[in-house]
Amino acid sequence: MSTRTLAASSILTWRATAWRSRMVLMFLWGGLTAVMVKAFLLQHVHVEQWQKRAEVRYERQRDLPASRGRLLDRNGTVLAVSIPEMRVGVSPKLLSADHPKLKQAADILGQPVAELRSRIRSAKHFFYLASGLDIDRADRLKALGLPGLEFDQEFRRHYPFGEALSNVIGFTDLSDLGQEGLERAMDRQLRGTAGAERVLVDRRNQVFGARQNDPAKPGEDVQLSIDAGLQSVAYQAAKAAMVSHKAKGAAAVVLDPRSGEVLALANAPSFDPNQRQRLDPNRVRNRAVADSFEPGSTLKPFAIATAMDAGLVRPNTTFQTAPGQMSISGRVIRDSHAHGLLTVSEILQKSSNIGTAQIALRIPAQTLHEHYRAAGFGLGPPLSLPGAVAGRLRPWQSWVAIDQATISYGHGIAVSLVQLARSYSVFAREGDIVPVSLHPVSTPVVGSPVFSARTAAAVREMLELATGPGGTAPKAQIQGFRVAGKTGTAHKPERGGYSKTRFIASFVGFVPADQPRLVIAVMIDEPSAGQHYGGDVAAPVFAQIASESLRRLQMSPNPSVRVLPSALALGEGT
Repeated sequence: MSTRTLAASSILTWRATAWRSRMVLMFLWGGLTAVMVKAFLLQHVHVEQWQKRAEVRYERQRDLPASRGRLLDRNGTVLAVSIPEMRVGVSPKLLSADHPKLKQAADILGQPVAELRSRIRSAKHFFYLASGLDIDRADRLKALGLPGLEFDQEFRRHYPFGEALSNVIGFTDLSDLGQEGLERAMDRQLRGTAGAERVLVDRRNQVFGARQNDPAKPGEDVQLSIDAGLQSVAYQAAKAAMVSHKAKGAAAVVLDPRSGEVLALANAPSFDPNQRQRLDPNRVRNRAVADSFEPGSTLKPFAIATAMDAGLVRPNTTFQTAPGQMSISGRVIRDSHAHGLLTVSEILQKSSNIGTAQIALRIPAQTLHEHYRAAGFGLGPPLSLPGAVAGRLRPWQSWVAIDQATISYGHGIAVSLVQLARSYSVFAREGDIVPVSLHPVSTPVVGSPVFSARTAAAVREMLELATGPGGTAPKAQIQGFRVAGKTGTAHKPERGGYSKTRFIASFVGFVPADQPRLVIAVMIDEPSAGQHYGGDVAAPVFAQIASESLRRLQMSPNPSVRVLPSALALGEGT
């Protein structure tokens, strides 16, 4: 090859090499520019988009349940509390049914290992193995290090006093929402606010880290005026009376007349809120606030007090009740026993229907109605609890003579036991009435006047006579304490009239009579074991509750006040 030809060939080769180099360099610069642009877009323009993709792939949101607030009695004793527990689930794609530690896991869960392996083999998606695990068992399960297990916290509501308080406190559902009683009435206050956290998971869906975004906020604690000790006493007494008298139900209310605080609200039959797979509505109902009934003779003091306040009678004013029956507008009313000539004090002491009717008929209907309303009858429920009733009191304009007479001894009017207990605080106080409360009352309360203090004191003395010799409730007496109160025995309404075999027996009173600390109302629904008078059925329940309650309150008995055995053997009380 000639020198000229070689030179020409070298030039061509160099030019081709230079061109290729430039092309390669351009491609490299173009690639680098694309990478830089892409990096810029990822880091500055499309940040949120790719971050969301990463979160979807590697992050999970987990709810954090909130603990429900506690219910406490007046002394700080826990009545309802949420106990932390764990729920464990498994991803069958990550946990082999043949894992060597599965037998240990089954023992901790209390499940047959064969059943556990079968569930894992047959499952295609995540499922929960068990719930309600206490923290200790959950920690032991975590320590096994089994892949695919997930643990969620939950809470179980626990009621330490069981059936003694269940009708008052109520219960929650599986979602921890209040369903009955105070749990329902105070649900917003007790219920906490759930939180949420984000957890980091790997490609096998295993959690390896967490960051909490919004912590759960527990609910508020609520303190009640209830005294857990007195509540237990009242419940046991009501339950025993229901059983011994073969009654349909029973209820008892204990109030502090000085403040209006509810110290006990007992019902029988009841239920255990910790074991409520099958709930009987008859056991769930809070009879003390949800049942209205005709109070019978327990209403007599209010007609007598109204007449005394109006200056129409005095304690020693006499009325002829012989021959034990009286006709009004073609209707006949009767006494359980013929008494003859009685003073006003004796009319209340012996519970004469005829004497009370004669007194009531002296009072203008409007005046009598106004005093009943002032004492709380016919008004709204005194407590804001689910199912609470207002009772019934017809307008005075619709009354005729027989209505006025029968209402005066507790027929033709309906009340709840809480209403009846509250109304008696009028006589335990100075003639005024205060609202009742399920929460502690720390400030002095001012009552609304119903009767004068003089009238209240006079009726208080009459009510003390009713529990003594010659009265209808000697079985309400307590050794060492003066007792005041009134019995009630009412026929239950049926088919437009009144049953001759079904009764409501009741007793309402306060103790000590000279310085009242407790107002106690007792109602026994349809006693059927042979006795049905309030003096025989309800008064002893009052005595039992009052005696134990005074002991718990460390009240000193007066040795001069004794229960006379002869008084307890007296005749039946209405």
